[in-house]
Amino acid sequence: MTKPRLLDLFCGAGGAGMGYHQAGFEVVGVDINQQKNYPFEFIQADAMTYPLDGFDAIHASPPCQAYSAGKNMWKGRLADDRHPDLVSATRERLIATGLPYVIENVVGSPLVNYITLCGDMFGLGVKRHRLFESNVEMQPPAKCRRGHPDFVASVFGGGGLSRTPPGGSTTHGAGNFMQRRVHVPHEDCKKAMGIDWMIRDELSQSIPPAYTKYVGKYLMAEVQALAVAA
Repeated sequence: MTKPRLLDLFCGAGGAGMGYHQAGFEVVGVDINQQKNYPFEFIQADAMTYPLDGFDAIHASPPCQAYSAGKNMWKGRLADDRHPDLVSATRERLIATGLPYVIENVVGSPLVNYITLCGDMFGLGVKRHRLFESNVEMQPPAKCRRGHPDFVASVFGGGGLSRTPPGGSTTHGAGNFMQRRVHVPHEDCKKAMGIDWMIRDELSQSIPPAYTKYVGKYLMAEVQALAVAA
């Protein structure tokens, strides 16, 4: 039997795609930038114009910089501070297909009917809250623990940082966080995210595959139900 096909738009280096693969989908990634480390079939193209036919479900991760808490970090330092706001346009494209879909983005983005996932929900060593909107009903797992008490890495453009070094006590609430945070080696960040194939910059833009493996089970159930109904 052939696997259902999932289109992974704005795919990056494949964190989301890997989770859907683990959930049982055949995954095809599309990104406007070359992604040499993407682990599945990859097509370099504009996700906003790439044809959406021939798939059973679609995932999209539009650029998050317009909504990120760090969006003003480089304001005034770059020639162009503007970031694309593509969530609404992406949603319109996906709804028009009539297919089961998911849109992923950061906290603060204009998603609707979403669930929030965090690494702590899956036993991962990473604090990384992400929103998942879908036209398929989904239930979140248990809430992440307040304060994320175990060793966790915050992975972003500068690499990995933690307020709780391995074997040490937390520095949360003690002094200036910017001064007391602890750098986490890249190999430890990869382990925390459940990703072993990405370089640092790719990892900083990714999500743990555990998130989309979880979301993927709902998409798969919907795809199978639609196939039976047809």
